[in-house]
Amino acid sequence: MWLINSSIGRKVVMSVTGVALILFLTFHMCMNVVALFSGEAYNTICALLGANWYAVVATLGLAFLAVVHIVYAFLLTMQNRKARGVQRYAVTAKPAKVEWASQNMLVLGIIILLGLLLHLFNFWYNMMFAELFHIATPLEPTDGFGLIQQTFSCPLYVVLYVIWIVAIWFHLSHGFWSAMQTLGISGKVWFNRWKCIGLIYVTLLMLGFLAVVLAFAFGVAPSLCGGAACCAA
Repeated sequence: MWLINSSIGRKVVMSVTGVALILFLTFHMCMNVVALFSGEAYNTICALLGANWYAVVATLGLAFLAVVHIVYAFLLTMQNRKARGVQRYAVTAKPAKVEWASQNMLVLGIIILLGLLLHLFNFWYNMMFAELFHIATPLEPTDGFGLIQQTFSCPLYVVLYVIWIVAIWFHLSHGFWSAMQTLGISGKVWFNRWKCIGLIYVTLLMLGFLAVVLAFAFGVAPSLCGGAACCAA
C-alpha cells in the first residue's frame, strides 16, 4: 500500500495526523485557558470530559494518531538518513534556506515525546486513568484545577513544561506549513502565506499554554476557594 511503502505516502500520513493533533491542541489550549478565569468552570469541563465513553473513545483515537505520527516520523527520519548514507557525516555547514527546526525534527520529537509522557503522568494518570480504575489519588480525578495548581507549584515542572512548549513551537512552526505543502494545498503563491499563517497560529497556540503554566507558577491564577484545590495550593 502506497501510504505505507512510499515516501510520499508516509509524508501524507504524517501531515494528516499532524493536522489532526494540531486541532486537538487548539481545543486543549482553549480548555486550559478557562482555568485562568474560573476554577469552577474548568472543573466542570473536566467532569464532562472525565471517564465518559465519548472521552475514552476520543482519548484512544488521539493515542492512535499520536502513535502513527511518531512511528511514521521515525520511519521517514531513518529513510532520509539511509538515503544520505555516509554523506551526512561530511556536512559541516547549515544548508542554505533550511530551517533549524527542519534539521532537528528528530531531537525536537524526542523532547516532545518525553514531555508528553510527563504530562500523561501528571494529569491523565491522575484524572481519567484514576477514575476508570478507581485508583486513590490525593485530589479528586475531576479536580483538574487543583492538579494544575499542584503541578506548577513545583519550579522543576515549570521549567520542564516551558522547555516542552518551546520544543512543540519549533516542531509545529515547521510542521504546519510542511503539512500544507505535502497535502498539495500550498502552491507558489500560498507557500509563504502558509508559513506566515502557521507561524502566527502556532505562536498564539503555544502562548496560550505558556500563559497557563506561568500564571499558576507565579500565583496570579484565580483560586478555587472551598474546594480541594485550595488545600493543594
